[in-house]
Amino acid sequence: MAATVTARQGFRRMFSTSGSGFARPRTTLPPPKADPNPSLFVSGLSKRTTSEGLKEAFEKFGRVMHARVVTDRNSGYSRGFGFVRYETVEEAARGIEGMDGKFLDGWVIFAEYARLKYPPQQKQETAADIPPQV
Repeated sequence: MAATVTARQGFRRMFSTSGSGFARPRTTLPPPKADPNPSLFVSGLSKRTTSEGLKEAFEKFGRVMHARVVTDRNSGYSRGFGFVRYETVEEAARGIEGMDGKFLDGWVIFAEYARLKYPPQQKQETAADIPPQV
């Protein structure tokens, strides 16, 4: 009896799509490239890289309005990425061309256009949302 219970559990596990059995292969597509804009996403930063150092490195290619290295709340060290905002899209393109794949603080960094956050869309009003008139 114990052997049949164990066999059934193994059979279920083998054809299960959860955790320990065979899992379906996950097909993940790379995220779409962002449209050209003045903001850049910079990845591959060293833990020693500061916002000031990031700004100085990218100022060679145009007027940097803002540069920020994202840091860990607890340690205060860089999380390995940051953002640079130029005045124009043309300057941002020069910044990508000049810094993508280059060394900064001993690490190879990657620069690309940042995907902009759009404000959340407002909910469409439906007939159910309209209060009845008395």
